[in-house]
Amino acid sequence: MDEGDNLITVGTTKVNQLMDMVAQYGAAFAVKILAAIAFWVIGRWLIGFAVGLVQKALGRQKVDPTVLRYVGNFITVTLNILLVIGILGYFGVQTTTFAALIAAVGLAIGMAWSGLLANLAAGGFIIVLRPFKVGDFICAGGVTGTVTEIGLFVTAINTPDNVLTLVGNNKIFSDNIQNFSHNAFRRVDLKAQLAGSADWKGAAALLKQRIATLDNVLAEPAVEVEILEFNLVGPVLAVRPYCHTDHYWQVYFDTNRMIKDALGEAGFPAPMPAQTVIVQQAG
Repeated sequence: MDEGDNLITVGTTKVNQLMDMVAQYGAAFAVKILAAIAFWVIGRWLIGFAVGLVQKALGRQKVDPTVLRYVGNFITVTLNILLVIGILGYFGVQTTTFAALIAAVGLAIGMAWSGLLANLAAGGFIIVLRPFKVGDFICAGGVTGTVTEIGLFVTAINTPDNVLTLVGNNKIFSDNIQNFSHNAFRRVDLKAQLAGSADWKGAAALLKQRIATLDNVLAEPAVEVEILEFNLVGPVLAVRPYCHTDHYWQVYFDTNRMIKDALGEAGFPAPMPAQTVIVQQAG
């Protein structure tokens, strides 16, 4: 066998060794990829299962739904981060270095996204101080509606015209908050214009009697009807029934209709703008 044949044999052997090494490392890497996918799928399922158990346990203790959602979101995010770190550690990535990198990135992101972290902190204060809860009708951050969810960063409010609005928790917590559902009842403020010649005492007594019969109008506090102001047409009555927040608009519209029907059926004169014109002749 000459020298050329020896070189060919040696080259072929090295190529075969290289192919065997590639196949060996490729198979090991493929196994790790499949294992990582399995870890991710199983880990996500376990996270969902664990969060479900925690929420069910808190639910049996009649914990508020707002707290349930907040705790569930927090546990889910935390466990997902730990799952990713665990999978990277399985691939041989130094998790301590990775944790330090996450801390550095978190600091940079925190400085850039200070508003986002402020929303996160405000969400925690909302959960702890409980100025409102899911299902309450509130006015906060310039938005009025029913709270559907208090998230980590934003609060979801469904407005009366059925528009879902997301408001940053920090904006809500740093502004005035009106909770219309906190008290047992609220007042409906309406007005009734009378003619100047009308018997306002009789009109007030009639409205008190008729409005008290409307559905969902509370007997206590009683309906209030008093003179609010005067204008060129005549006295203006303040009409104020009381009801629960859930029935506010029904009582509002029913009371308006009752003002029109009751005064019209009783024969009270229609309020008409009137002006007195004095004509003087010269000489």
